[in-house]
Amino acid sequence: MDEKSIKIKSYSAWVAICIIWGTTYLAIKVGVEGMPPFLFAAPRWILAGIIYLIILKWRGYNFPKKKEYKHIALVGLLLIGVTNGFIVVAEQWIPSGLTAILITTVPFVIVIIESLILKKRRLNLYIISGILIGFLGVILILGNNLSLLIKPEYGLGVILVTIGLIAWSTGSVYTKYHKLSVHPFMNAAFQMLFAGIFQMILGLILGEAENFSMGSDSLVSIIYLFIFGSMIGYTSYMYAIEHLPVSFVSTYAYINPVIALFIGWLFLDEVLSLQILIGACTILAGVYLVNRGNKV
Repeated sequence: MDEKSIKIKSYSAWVAICIIWGTTYLAIKVGVEGMPPFLFAAPRWILAGIIYLIILKWRGYNFPKKKEYKHIALVGLLLIGVTNGFIVVAEQWIPSGLTAILITTVPFVIVIIESLILKKRRLNLYIISGILIGFLGVILILGNNLSLLIKPEYGLGVILVTIGLIAWSTGSVYTKYHKLSVHPFMNAAFQMLFAGIFQMILGLILGEAENFSMGSDSLVSIIYLFIFGSMIGYTSYMYAIEHLPVSFVSTYAYINPVIALFIGWLFLDEVLSLQILIGACTILAGVYLVNRGNKV
């Protein structure tokens, strides 16, 4: 495949995750209201992983080398097992739009990991200013909700999302600096399978099977997340991150909240106040400065 075709497909994959993943927060919010979180999250990843493995093997793609499985499993657990699992749990208590906005700090965390921990990137005034402005935006968005942090469930939800975005950032950076020979789609398929099994086992350990039930809304949510969130969205992410700079690919997190806030307001009557909009714009300003700093 020529370089031009790869670039077109890579940017198309990025556009797909910008739009699709913005809608998944609503689907998770609806689905988790009728099912235990981990047993709600696991089936779509397991099913998507199995189907992709069958299709890819039928089309002649090679399985990973033995030494690559541990790397694939680690990334799968970070990107899906922990991040997706914790977000699903958190959305039992916090709005889908707020969850999406908190995830916009992913690019900041990636820069911090690369600059301060791995020493792969040098900090400059743009990056430092962007990080500070971005977190100011988060505080603005939490705004009146800051008092809610004293409530155990709400505070726990914010903490779980924070752990999830750290796990996602770590997995993304790890993927960037640990290139594998396996095709990105085959890589994604095994990641989904490993992560789904992890979530299923964790759900059973936590006793979710005792309270298991599935309403029509949860079933529709699982199907939607399986097709769009997993089959299309996650494989698009793995393809994009394979061929584009991780700092650019991570900018999907700035577009997702716009979609999540709007559909959360439209379908779930979630709050969309002026203060939240100002906070979102503040975060975007911080993101712009970080990206500017990456190019200096």
